Amino acid sequence: MASATGPPRSHYYSKGSSYPQGVLVTFGYHEGMTTLSTCAAGRPHDVYDAQCPCRGILDLLADKWSALILGALEDGPMRFGELKRKLEGISPKVLTSCLRRLEDRDLVAREIFAEVPARVEYSLTGLGADAAKPLQSLRDWVESNIQRFPDI
Repeated sequence: MASATGPPRSHYYSKGSSYPQGVLVTFGYHEGMTTLSTCAAGRPHDVYDAQCPCRGILDLLADKWSALILGALEDGPMRFGELKRKLEGISPKVLTSCLRRLEDRDLVAREIFAEVPARVEYSLTGLGADAAKPLQSLRDWVESNIQRFPDI
């Protein structure tokens, strides 16, 4: 999915990569990550494989701010300022970056309203709502077990 900042970057793999020479892939969350389409060549998805696109998605979802943003949006659409207030300690730059990555992966939708001044709301997509469920369990577990961790 193309982001508001432009189309996704692409790269042809060359000799020495784990994918056949000449395979066009689009970079994911990190440079060198591949998209889901590259696994169509018969390679099964394996999050432990350094070249599997699952790893980039896991990295995005396991990010502290991404998990908290998805959790905050479970209650419904929010504006940027509301998210910033809810997520104490996040800088505007980091919030913007995380929202863009989540939007690029179709986990968060951004809606711009034709008002003066313009109003922008962020909400979960169906995929984002599905991803938020196990993350909610993880957040609940952390809150319930924090006392079990030494030196915190």
